[in-house]
Amino acid sequence: MTLKKLVLTLSFAAAPVLILGQGAPAGQASGAQGGLDPKEIYKRLSDQWLTYSGDYTGQRYSALTQVNQQTVKNLTLAWTARITGGAPGGAAGGGFGGFGGGGGAQAPVVVGGEGTGEFAAGGGVTVKGSIIVHDDVMYVTAPDNTWAMDVRDGRVLWRYYWKTRGGTHIGQRGAGLWHDYLYFTTPDNYLVSVDARTGKERWHVEVSDFEEQYFTTFAPHVIDNHVIVGTGNDLDMPGFLQSFDPETGKLQWKFYTVPMSAGDPGLDTWPNLDAARHGGGQVWIPGSFDPETRYYIFGTGNPTPGYTGQGRPGDNLFTGCLMAVHVDTGKMIWYFQTSAHDTHDWDSAQTPVLWDGVIDGKPRKLASTVARNGYFYTVDRVTGQHLVTQKLGTYTNWAKEMRPTGVMEPNPAKEATIPGSLVSPVEGGVVNWPPPAYSPDTGLLYSQEKNGFNLLYLTEPDPRGSMGLGGKAVGQVGSAGDFLVGLDPKTGKVAWRHAFPGGGGGGLLVTAGRVLFSGDGSGNFVAFDATNGKPIWHSRIGNPSNAAQTYLVDGKQHVLVAVGDTLYAFAMY
Repeated sequence: MTLKKLVLTLSFAAAPVLILGQGAPAGQASGAQGGLDPKEIYKRLSDQWLTYSGDYTGQRYSALTQVNQQTVKNLTLAWTARITGGAPGGAAGGGFGGFGGGGGAQAPVVVGGEGTGEFAAGGGVTVKGSIIVHDDVMYVTAPDNTWAMDVRDGRVLWRYYWKTRGGTHIGQRGAGLWHDYLYFTTPDNYLVSVDARTGKERWHVEVSDFEEQYFTTFAPHVIDNHVIVGTGNDLDMPGFLQSFDPETGKLQWKFYTVPMSAGDPGLDTWPNLDAARHGGGQVWIPGSFDPETRYYIFGTGNPTPGYTGQGRPGDNLFTGCLMAVHVDTGKMIWYFQTSAHDTHDWDSAQTPVLWDGVIDGKPRKLASTVARNGYFYTVDRVTGQHLVTQKLGTYTNWAKEMRPTGVMEPNPAKEATIPGSLVSPVEGGVVNWPPPAYSPDTGLLYSQEKNGFNLLYLTEPDPRGSMGLGGKAVGQVGSAGDFLVGLDPKTGKVAWRHAFPGGGGGGLLVTAGRVLFSGDGSGNFVAFDATNGKPIWHSRIGNPSNAAQTYLVDGKQHVLVAVGDTLYAFAMY
């Protein structure tokens, strides 16, 4: 089925587009009752991994304690499995046991898709997303491929292969699970639902227009009877967030992140409506969810054209923002802009961390984010009130001063210029999509910090001559040191820094055992003391390509991480 015609006939507006007949009210299942009850995802992260960040907080903090500062030295490989993708008939559906056995009969492959087979994408596999773990089955994704695997030995139970129409295949951030139904997206812009027990397809719906150069990496975020999906685009199309009915795939609401009609909020921050409607603000990465307010809190990407801002004077709302929408209506509640009038492709797309604390003597419900532009921010997640702005990147130099609102004032001298501008951080930012972590036990928020300088040259001085990420050339001057940091989110001040020899990578996981997991960028998967950042264990498996996760198998804590096409599961014996 397709919703393309329906979506195109809707009146575009910054206000959400509500679709009648949304199905059951929030919190009520409308069909299947087996499998994962979505209310289970409300619980704090412990024995399973049920959604993108494990739970809705974005903290990536597990309550498991078997692996702790004293026992982590005994962590050893339980099994490893290499997975292969691509069209059936090749070496598809692989997976072999290490210490746990595995192997066995060839796993069934289910084929779907709208492509004709002329695009050979989806063969090479790199796991760059979160892995759902539920009832002893894990669900792994990469562009055009999804695997169900046994948690005990990594044996592939089934694989789904999507015949693509093409598009940008840079990664896939994971899946969502609702009862017995699994959801994932494809690079050519479909939301696909399959039976989690067999891989048999139920339906697929188009989430954005392939002809307009959209591509999708988003991990569907299941919240009650909503499947939340964002999408991406590197040209000049508007960003949006959508909610779909998990039973039928029917669109429930659609929220544009830039003004789309006369009178829309934020239009006065653009030179005109046409510039706003082509202004970007993509929703690349899943956000976090506050069950009390029912606010879905997420970040938006850069404005477009990305580097040549002369043609779009103003702050360009709501690009480069931390935003809250009501999950049942898609109505915007508040926003805080982390990058006003960005001209460096510094998306504010990192998953925000929700936490509770006391600031200025007042107990608050809070949201924090480390932005790609090198600054750390904390806001009140109920009102959006700004509370903390603090520079994290050691050499970050693009801002002149902080406005009374907490927004940093960009320095025009750090935009691309014909003779070149020396700018820090580099294009990839101080952080990027790999997720941070937060421990309510230590009170620290953990992040990576990448420092470096670019020389940024303007190659198209006529603002009418560039679009997307064009109009510039970049010369990287060099690295200025990369770190793992633990910071106090109440102030943004760094409590400790651990220098990475090779840049880190993959994202972070912290546990109640006061152990923090990360790659070090030099081929090691490392456990750090979460209180001071000192390494206490490592395994030389290569550079992780996703963030580590933890869960129980038969009462035993496991730690799982991917390196390219290979999964490594660690446990203690």
